[in-house]
Amino acid sequence: MKSLLRSFAIAFSMYSKIPMPQFTWEKEDMKYSIVFFPLIGAVLHAVTYGIRFLGVFFEIGSVPTGLFMMAAIVVITGGIHVDGYMDCSDAFSSYADREKKLEILKDPHIGAFAVIRVMTLAAVYLASVTIIADRKSPVDSSLFFADGEDFLIIGLGFILSWALSGISVVSFPCAKNEGTLYSFAEGADKKRCLSILVEEALVVSIAMILIGGICGGCAVCAALAVFWHYKVRTGKELGGITGDAAGWFLCLAETAIALTVCVCVLLGY
Repeated sequence: MKSLLRSFAIAFSMYSKIPMPQFTWEKEDMKYSIVFFPLIGAVLHAVTYGIRFLGVFFEIGSVPTGLFMMAAIVVITGGIHVDGYMDCSDAFSSYADREKKLEILKDPHIGAFAVIRVMTLAAVYLASVTIIADRKSPVDSSLFFADGEDFLIIGLGFILSWALSGISVVSFPCAKNEGTLYSFAEGADKKRCLSILVEEALVVSIAMILIGGICGGCAVCAALAVFWHYKVRTGKELGGITGDAAGWFLCLAETAIALTVCVCVLLGY
C-alpha cells in the first residue's frame, strides 16, 4: 500500500501542480505510477465541469467560462503538456532529420510555429466549448448537470486521453534513452500497467458512449484516431516517443474530443 501511495504521489508530482508529499523517489516507487495518470484527467474533469457549472449558475457567459476552463487546465498541470505541444510543433515544422528534431525538442527557446500552432489550438478549443454552451439550453443548475451530457463527455475525454498517454509510455518505443518519460517507462511494470491502463480506457470509453450515444462514440473514435496518428508520426519522425511528444498528444486529443462534440451538437446529435 505504501508503494502504491508513493506511485500516486510521483505521478501527480511530475505531471501536475497539486501539492504532494515530498520524498526520495526510488525505482520501486515508480513501478505503478503510470496507472495513476487517468486520475490527473479525472481532476481536470472535476475542475472544468465545476467551472462550467459556476458559469451557468452565475450567468457569466460562455466565452469567459471557456477561458477559465482553459486556464484551469494549465494551472493544474503546470502547462507541461502545452510546453510539449509547442516544442513538437517547432520540431515537426522544421522538416529536419531525426537528430535535429530531437535537438529542437531539448531547446528551451520557442519558435514561430510553436506560437502559431498553440494559438490555433487554443482558438479551436475555446470555439468548440463556447459553441456547445451557446447551442445548448442549460438545465436547472441546481441539478449540477449543465448542458446535459456534452460537457460530461468532454470531461471524461480528459481521463481517456491521460489513459491513452499512459498506454503509449508502456507500449511505444522511446526516442531516446534519457529523460523523464524514459525513466517512467523503464521503471514501470509494463505488462501489469498496460493491462490496468487498457481497462481504465475501456471503462471510460464505455461511459462516454453510454452517456453520449453517437456523440460519445464519435468522441472516443476521435481520441483513438489522434492516438494512432501520435504513434505513426512520432515513430516516423522521432524514432519513438518523448515526454514532449506525450504532451503534444494530450493537447491534440483533448482538443479533438471537444471539437468532435461540438460538431455533433451542430449536427443535432
